[in-house]
Amino acid sequence: MSEHETLTMTRDDTESVIDDVTENTIPDGYLRGAAPILVVMGVCGCGKTSVATAIAERQGWDSAEADDFHPQANIDKMATGIPLTDDDRWGWLDKLAAWIREHIDNGKPGVVTCSALKKVYRDKLRLPGVVFVYLSGDYDTVMELLAHRSGHFMKPAMLDSQFAILEPPSADEVHLTLDLSKHLSVEQETQAVLDALGA
Repeated sequence: MSEHETLTMTRDDTESVIDDVTENTIPDGYLRGAAPILVVMGVCGCGKTSVATAIAERQGWDSAEADDFHPQANIDKMATGIPLTDDDRWGWLDKLAAWIREHIDNGKPGVVTCSALKKVYRDKLRLPGVVFVYLSGDYDTVMELLAHRSGHFMKPAMLDSQFAILEPPSADEVHLTLDLSKHLSVEQETQAVLDALGA
């Protein structure tokens, strides 16, 4: 059995976690014969790293953190509260796309975090086998999560700028959406994603 054939999970019959995915636009057969690459996306503070790490550990997949691909200049800007421009992001997105492409070419499943706030950003990452996992929450929900975080260079006040440019995935983009207002645990979010992929 190949690595990407481990998608089908044993489901807890007492809880229909598949219902926790509020949008699923994955076409029938999309992942057949392909190594899935999940891009866990959303504004800062929505829980991308927690979900991506849980999926990677559970499935034994490679994982990557988008923040690690930023040049120091971008990190310095964000640390001082200066929002990134599109020009700041193109090189960063190219590096992420290279990571995704390498895994696809080698048939290795993977999961990577990336804010991917605009459709044009996601277009850079949109390759065969890629599924965007959108952690969707309103401003107040995400601000509450972000306010309790430490050790992250993104300042809570910058959340305004992220919501200002956010373009949620549309129906023609291959994605899953999880609603943060349901206040699911990381385990529940992880199970919901894996169940949707294996459906």
